[in-house]
Amino acid sequence: MEYVVLVDKNDNEIGIEEKLKAHENGGKLHRAISVFVFNSKGELLIQRRALSKYHAPGLWANTCCSHPRPGESVKDAAKRRVKEEMGFECEVKEIFSLIYKAYVGKGLTEYEYDHIFIGYWEGKPKPNPEEVCEWKWISLEELKKDVRKNPKKYAPWFRIILPKVVEYLNSFNR
Repeated sequence: MEYVVLVDKNDNEIGIEEKLKAHENGGKLHRAISVFVFNSKGELLIQRRALSKYHAPGLWANTCCSHPRPGESVKDAAKRRVKEEMGFECEVKEIFSLIYKAYVGKGLTEYEYDHIFIGYWEGKPKPNPEEVCEWKWISLEELKKDVRKNPKKYAPWFRIILPKVVEYLNSFNR
């Protein structure tokens, strides 16, 4: 059984909860990680969630996302999940955090204190088929257009976080 770390609005740990229960009945605020991996062309590696996932199956999302285990740092969780989901290792850097709440179907809600990481890597991932059914490198411009045109193809949290990652990246190009 997997557990998530419950937190308050300042990311202070207040307990643990079984993962599925933390997403039921409107969700309990819990710690999460979202990783965005880019290549040297500035393309983002996105994944289409496996059709067997318990929520948001078949939807496109960022490189990977998950929850730290009790006692695990958010950075260690981010690195672990890139390896477990996408089959490669890379350094990651936390760029910001935020709280969001999103209904994800099947009576489940993501209510997360989400730590957002970026990383850089070149190559062809070897994704875990239990996690990922498809992947691609995509330019941010093409991705933003497609999210606007076809929002239902993308996971709810990804639609919330992507503009904030783009804004963060653009802040360096001003």
